[in-house]
Amino acid sequence: MMEGSDQEEASSLETTAANLKRAVQYWLDKSTIHIFPRWALFIFVLFVFFLRIYLIQGYFIVAYGLGIFLLNNFIAFLSPLEDPNDDGPGLPSSAKEGKEFRPFARRLPEFKFWMACTRGAATSLVMTFFSVFDVPVFWPILLMYFGVLFFMTMKRQIAHMYKHKYVPVSFGKHKYKDAGVEHGEFGGG
Repeated sequence: MMEGSDQEEASSLETTAANLKRAVQYWLDKSTIHIFPRWALFIFVLFVFFLRIYLIQGYFIVAYGLGIFLLNNFIAFLSPLEDPNDDGPGLPSSAKEGKEFRPFARRLPEFKFWMACTRGAATSLVMTFFSVFDVPVFWPILLMYFGVLFFMTMKRQIAHMYKHKYVPVSFGKHKYKDAGVEHGEFGGG
């Protein structure tokens, strides 16, 4: 009698977990086109996290870990999928090698970047409710070290971008001045 109820309880739990996972994935899929509200959610979670750090005056090591995590994700977001430094066989990457256009493909796409940042900030916020993560540290040293690390990493990334002539920011399609406007007597170009 007990064995049957345990199996039914386990299958019921699995079904509930699968339904919850499906519901979360549904809402994530629906949110992919809403860039501004997604990033607003991340900024809100990050603000609540830093407000909690400020009010408690602790958990600086968690904030430092979150900063390193966000910096790592940001570098992956700025980096190309294929590193131009690799000398293996590949498609032409410059005008001299070939005249084809190669769009910038990120190592970490924008949606996955947002998802990782939001999960990291939410996890850090949850960690501030457990005293085991409140390691006593001298926070100005951590802040100074993070500043130096951020400066050196971004300097290296910008030099890499300049060297290989790629820009990881796009502002959508180009809009031409007279696109769709016809000039001339017969409407020709």
